[in-house]
Amino acid sequence: MKFTKMHGIGNDYVYINCFDEKVENPGELSKLVSDRHFGVGSDGLILIRPSKIADFEMEMYNSDGTLGAMCGNGIRCVAKYVYDHKMTDKTSISVSTKSGIKYLDLTVENGKVSMVKVDMGAPVLDAEKIPVISEKKQIKEEPITVNGTRYQMTCVSMGNPHCVVPVEDVESLDIEKTGPGFEHHPCFPDRVNTEFIRVLDRSTVQMRVWERGAGETWACGTGACAVAVACIWNGETEDTVLVKLRGGDLKIHWDREKNTVFMTGPATTVFEGELEPTTEAFQK
Repeated sequence: MKFTKMHGIGNDYVYINCFDEKVENPGELSKLVSDRHFGVGSDGLILIRPSKIADFEMEMYNSDGTLGAMCGNGIRCVAKYVYDHKMTDKTSISVSTKSGIKYLDLTVENGKVSMVKVDMGAPVLDAEKIPVISEKKQIKEEPITVNGTRYQMTCVSMGNPHCVVPVEDVESLDIEKTGPGFEHHPCFPDRVNTEFIRVLDRSTVQMRVWERGAGETWACGTGACAVAVACIWNGETEDTVLVKLRGGDLKIHWDREKNTVFMTGPATTVFEGELEPTTEAFQK
């Protein structure tokens, strides 16, 4: 089975073209390929499928085999894959995801996609819909205690749940200890992605992310969008924010008049290869 390893500012996935390949057990396959010692090494698996309602469909699995709803860095790589592999000649495409249809504009240089702008849709601020268990209708700078430490959180869904938490020092944070405490906190019935942030100025925010089902990743596109929305909503930044992640930078703009979030960033192909059919997780 042929695959392509790609990343969006360090958030890396194994991509399989399901126009040509058949995956029998994608959850198990994701666990297999994600292993950085015995597999390809990735944050998960993304399948590119035909769609009846969009140009393409993206199906995303976390490294623990669970099905994800949406990945902002991953969808940019889907756009690069389908254009670079001549599956489309359009520079504006639609991709169906578990959190709805997303619309993407491609920047092409020397016949290859270099940057992708994604219409990520409207942020969800209603606690019940994120979901967060709370008596409050919205979770805006609300207290939460994790591992005995009190934090403030602002919660946003960008197709999957996010908890944005300011910290004094992003780099020194013991994320391996703190991240799981947020992910499995009882107020998050579907678990949660947690972004630990520091606002640098009115247009720049630094963040690290702990993703449910994957642990710390170098980048998270939906997380960067949630961070920008939270900071704008809390009055800490302007409506366009440069979010600095461990793997690179993403430009996020919240058009509050249209209530739509736009994410712009790069997409990179690392290498292509072929998997030996040694498990029932996949077959040609």
